[in-house]
Amino acid sequence: MEAAARLSARARPLSRPNPGVAALIVRDGRLIARGWTQAGGRPHAEAHALSTLGPDGAKGATVYVTLEPCAHTSERGPSCADLLVAAKPARVVIGQSDPDPRTAGAGVERLRAAGIEIAVLDHAGAQRSLAGYLTQAKLSRPYVTLKLAMSLDGCIALADGTSQWITGEASRAHVHAQRARHDAILVGGGTWRADKPRLDVRLPGLEARSPSRVVLTRGNAPEGVEALSAPSEISALESVQHLYVEGGAQTAASFLKQDLVDELHLYRAPIVIGDGLRGLGALELESLDTAHGRWIRTDQRQLGRDTFTSYLRQR
Repeated sequence: MEAAARLSARARPLSRPNPGVAALIVRDGRLIARGWTQAGGRPHAEAHALSTLGPDGAKGATVYVTLEPCAHTSERGPSCADLLVAAKPARVVIGQSDPDPRTAGAGVERLRAAGIEIAVLDHAGAQRSLAGYLTQAKLSRPYVTLKLAMSLDGCIALADGTSQWITGEASRAHVHAQRARHDAILVGGGTWRADKPRLDVRLPGLEARSPSRVVLTRGNAPEGVEALSAPSEISALESVQHLYVEGGAQTAASFLKQDLVDELHLYRAPIVIGDGLRGLGALELESLDTAHGRWIRTDQRQLGRDTFTSYLRQR
């Protein structure tokens, strides 16, 4: 299931508006097929994997799939539950049940009724791979990742506003890879006006993966850029499961104050600025007690001379 969860990254973000799901088909301990949700949301992962086998290729095998197989048919094809029933695997292992009311439990029951052994794991890796989809289902908003690039002492620019470049080339490439994995990218109006950022992906071969652009402002946004007047309005972003927030300081603080950040990406350069612009605006904490226990570190690595650390919000 962990391997399937990692494979599902290939679906993101091209599978939108559908979630990025992955499926592995195993017989006698050997992987015989794999699939992930294709661009535009179809074929689904199970259909993609089964299409690589012959008519009886999955018979008696075990299928690992990160999300409960869908139980509803559409104009674009049969349900994955029906496809699996026809394929006759011996066992289907599911990483996460589907909150979609059209499937929720119905996919499992249809497979069970066909005599297929079922296991539903509530697997942490599968849930992480589906974070955008599950956040939309539970909270009616995108999964939000906040990115901050700063000096060792928490500054994002010199006192005069000069900010290019605090972090090195490897960190900037990593940021562009993160942009390519998101449906939309958001900055504050001040950052937009001062820096005129392109907010695109500039990695060779991934330029077409540039996310849609959003500006947090009470004014008008340029053509092709969506304007939101408050962080709470992210719920209105259409077909956005993963939102990447890049700042500036007040925008970052506003998302944190409203507890809208699910994942935090910190890029720290080994420099000390001193009297510079701070990376975050005031959070108005009542006490240090309220700051503890909110974040857990999930990754840390060197990117050239810089250090990248990611944290998950504990809810």
